[in-house]
Amino acid sequence: MNNNIVAPSLLSCDFARIKEESEFLNQSDADWFHLDVMDGVFVPNISFGLPIISAFKKHASKPLDVHAMIANPDDYIKDFAKAGADILTIHYEATTHLHRTVQAIKAEGMKAGVALNPHTPVALLKDVLSELDMVLIMSVNPGFGGQKFIEQTYSKVKELKAMITEQGLNTLIEVDGGVTLDNAPKLVECGVDALVAGSTVYKSDNPAETIKSLKSA
Repeated sequence: MNNNIVAPSLLSCDFARIKEESEFLNQSDADWFHLDVMDGVFVPNISFGLPIISAFKKHASKPLDVHAMIANPDDYIKDFAKAGADILTIHYEATTHLHRTVQAIKAEGMKAGVALNPHTPVALLKDVLSELDMVLIMSVNPGFGGQKFIEQTYSKVKELKAMITEQGLNTLIEVDGGVTLDNAPKLVECGVDALVAGSTVYKSDNPAETIKSLKSA
């Protein structure tokens, strides 16, 4: 049995029930709370901001995996740390001085992740990979939930896994977008460590069972 990291995407949960939703994840086989922050500038949608992260932090007994789909992420690193982010992932495409941004995230005591949009090649991370705790491969275009999985993701994950192995690193690979019970086993086989799933978990008849199935995909 595999022991994948499962990070349900809270974009699909009921925000009127933050305490109950948190307690459900605390008691489930999920490993992380995945929080998608969208600013309507970097991506064409607005989700939620720092107060929602703080609200989940009050009730979560597991790490908060925050995915910042925002322009100028450097301006908010301290705020994310204060709100309770344990892992902060920013976009390669949103920052000019990636190495400096990663160092700033770590300086606040958070783990540092970098996300790549579907069109961004993994080779661009070669010189900063050793500094990263995680790389998030977007398997849909960021901004909206429920999109169709991009098939090119598999080869992208394999290429990234080869780079990580070649450099002798422990950097985690996370995939976000269109993850289902059908494609999860292949993603894990290609080298994915952490699966983000929103609709797949929250729209299923038995979310707790779905999380368990993803865990052992």
